[in-house]
Amino acid sequence: MSYLTLSITLIFVLIPLILSRKLKLGLEKDTIIATVRSIVQLLAIGYVLQFIFDSENLLYIFLMVTLMLVTATLNARKKGSSIRGITWKVGATLLFVEVLTQSILLGFHITPPTAQFIISISGMVIGNSMVLAILFLNRFTSEVESRQDETELILSLGGTPKQAIHTQLMQSIKASMIPTIESQKTVGLVQLPGMMSGQIIGGADPIQAVQFQLLILFLLLTTAAVTSVMLGFLSYPTLFNQRMQLLKQHHQ
Repeated sequence: MSYLTLSITLIFVLIPLILSRKLKLGLEKDTIIATVRSIVQLLAIGYVLQFIFDSENLLYIFLMVTLMLVTATLNARKKGSSIRGITWKVGATLLFVEVLTQSILLGFHITPPTAQFIISISGMVIGNSMVLAILFLNRFTSEVESRQDETELILSLGGTPKQAIHTQLMQSIKASMIPTIESQKTVGLVQLPGMMSGQIIGGADPIQAVQFQLLILFLLLTTAAVTSVMLGFLSYPTLFNQRMQLLKQHHQ
C-alpha cells in the first residue's frame, strides 16, 4: 500500500465526521484528534519497530516491552483510583501475565526468541490484559460501592473481609472474563481476527494463519483469567482497615 492509497482511506474518517456534524453529536474534534494521534503514533512505532527488528538487540526488546507495560499500567490504574496502591497492583499483574505467557512460548519453543515475535505477541497480551484490568476495576469498584451495606452486615456478624467481599469479587472476575470467552465462541464464523486477516492479506497460507490465530486466542484466555483473578486478590485486602472495617468507597 502506497502513501497515496493510504490517504484515500481517510474517506472512512470523513464519513463519521459528516454524520457527527449533521446529527450535532459534537464528536468532530475528538474524531480528528484520534485520527491524527493514530497516524503519528503508528507511523512512529513503525519506524521504531523496523529499527528494533533489524538490530535484534535484547536491550531494545526489553525497553520496548517495558514501555508497553508502563503505558498500559498508567492507563488502567485510572479505573481503580479508589483502591490503595492500585498502580503497583496493576503493574505487577501485567508484568506477571507477560512473564508467564512469554515463558511458556519461549520455554516450549512455540515461538522463536526474536524481536518480531516477542514484541508483537507482547503487544497483544499486554493490551488485552490492560483492557481486562479496566473492565475488572470498573465493575469491582461499582460492586463494592453499591453493596457497602451488605458487606458491612457480613463483617458485623463476624465474617472476614474475604467472606464479606467474596460475591462482589467473583462477579467482577466473571464479568470481566465473559467478553473474551463469548468472542471466541463465534470466531471464524462471525469475525476473522486481526492477526489471521493480516497474515492472509500478507500472503501467508490460511492454515498457517489459523494456527497462529489459535495460539493468540488461547493466550488471551489465560490473559483474561490471570489478569482478573490476580488483580482481584491483590485489590480487595486494601478495601479494609486493620480493624477489618470496610473503607468508604467513592467510585470515579
